[in-house]
Amino acid sequence: MPANDPNALLGRRDLFLLRPDVTFLNHGSFGACPRQVFETYQRWQLDLEREPVDFYGRRLLDELDAARAELAKAVGSDVQDLALVTNATMGVNIVAQSLELEPGDEVLTTDLEYGAVDNTWDTLCEQRGARIVRAEVPLWEGSQEAMVEAVWDRVTPRTRVLSLSHITSGTALILPVEALIARSRRAGIITLIDGAHAPGQLTLDMEALGADYYVGNCHKWLMAPKGSAFLYARREMQDRLRPLLTSHRLQDDTPSDLRFCRTHECRGTRDMAAFLTIPEALAFGREQNWDAVRRACHALLVETIQRAVDAFGSRPLVPPSREWFAQMALVPLPPCDAGRLSREMWERHRVEVPVLGYRGRPYLRLSIQGYNSREDVDRLFEALAVALPRCRVAV
Repeated sequence: MPANDPNALLGRRDLFLLRPDVTFLNHGSFGACPRQVFETYQRWQLDLEREPVDFYGRRLLDELDAARAELAKAVGSDVQDLALVTNATMGVNIVAQSLELEPGDEVLTTDLEYGAVDNTWDTLCEQRGARIVRAEVPLWEGSQEAMVEAVWDRVTPRTRVLSLSHITSGTALILPVEALIARSRRAGIITLIDGAHAPGQLTLDMEALGADYYVGNCHKWLMAPKGSAFLYARREMQDRLRPLLTSHRLQDDTPSDLRFCRTHECRGTRDMAAFLTIPEALAFGREQNWDAVRRACHALLVETIQRAVDAFGSRPLVPPSREWFAQMALVPLPPCDAGRLSREMWERHRVEVPVLGYRGRPYLRLSIQGYNSREDVDRLFEALAVALPRCRVAV
């Protein structure tokens, strides 16, 4: 196999626990945990059950500190600026519900955001009398610079918060958050970045990025167990945040450099094993040369998009470049009933891939992870060849 063939680094299905009868092309929804990482996760759970008092009462805080320190190195953060949270949605809620929005204040976001984040801001703005403003992001003929200007054109003197995805969920696009964060800092606008899909797809440096608040999932592309994520807050912005749940771990003698993380991590009796497994997930990535695997995943994804364009004559959403997407992207389809096609792909072919409509056009949201291979893509197109004729619609 040629050295530059993406398949040479891919097809590592033996490292994962995925069902052999399913062509799994949907890592973006919930991730998939490598076998050795999941075994470490189970060992932490067993450790808890063998002596819960020792685990919770004597060891847990030190173990959390150690896990957080490893994660901080991976995302370019000082350890005292991170708190471990269950998922990105929880992190967004901590920030959103802590901000003192007043009637007439505006929260600026885009028309590409994740539903749970949209719902959070809609609910909060209704409660506070604030206003949510959604900028329409130009695609197809657009550019990263055009995206920046389209968002910034909606800034007004009432804009208090800019809330953006780093990588969008539905459309899988990398947004130009760096430029918008810099402009917001100069304008005194608070920035909240939803990085649910970014850790593990992009190289992160929280301090260089400069966002006031950033949330990221570890259970997706970092391949840690479900229920592991982080909230980053710039040092001078941490005192504005209130925990969603008030618990008992924050004591008067808690060191000042641990107050932020302790405030948001200690939420009573819950399974903390997913957090404690983050170092194992990071170690797995290093041991398996996952940086090279990610590049191979992107190359196969670009190849797959071009294959769809050639097969269906459909226009791709954005140019095939790492500027626009990493391991997840929209693959264009001919006109079809997206809901029916989704059912056909799963029920008849056991191909796990989201089918969605975006701005009047149908797409697959395709994820390529290290367990995938060109053979998986071949099976995808074989299934599409059968399913699409059954699901076409007139135009």
